[in-house]
Amino acid sequence: MKQFTQILESLNSNQNIAYSLIRTFLGIVLFVRGWILISNPDAIMELVSDNTYHMWFSYVTMGHLIGGFFVAIGIFTRLGSLMQIPILIGAVFVVNEKSLMREDQSLELAVLVLFLLGICFIFGSGAKSLGRHFNFPNL
Repeated sequence: MKQFTQILESLNSNQNIAYSLIRTFLGIVLFVRGWILISNPDAIMELVSDNTYHMWFSYVTMGHLIGGFFVAIGIFTRLGSLMQIPILIGAVFVVNEKSLMREDQSLELAVLVLFLLGICFIFGSGAKSLGRHFNFPNL
């Protein structure tokens, strides 16, 4: 029981690492999503399936690439999150508006990513980030 208590205390004292892992994973996933979209423009056209959204293609892909990179490495995390939030709001309310309780679960994942971006926007890069290491402003 004493070992279990010591393990819990160790985990509690390293909560910054958990936040940094979540932030880094989220940034990498968004960066990879941007890379997929930029290497296959038809993928986003399948998502929106309407010609009026073509102008947003550049914003979505570059937002995912640049914002995801910022979030992943922990430099300008709030700015990177802010770049992503409008994209995810569009994903939730425009692209996936009628997909709740469907088997593809794209709405639930978009809401989760939007929530995590909100957390990153509010709390910034955290203690374990390159921005904190190099004394960048916590933007």
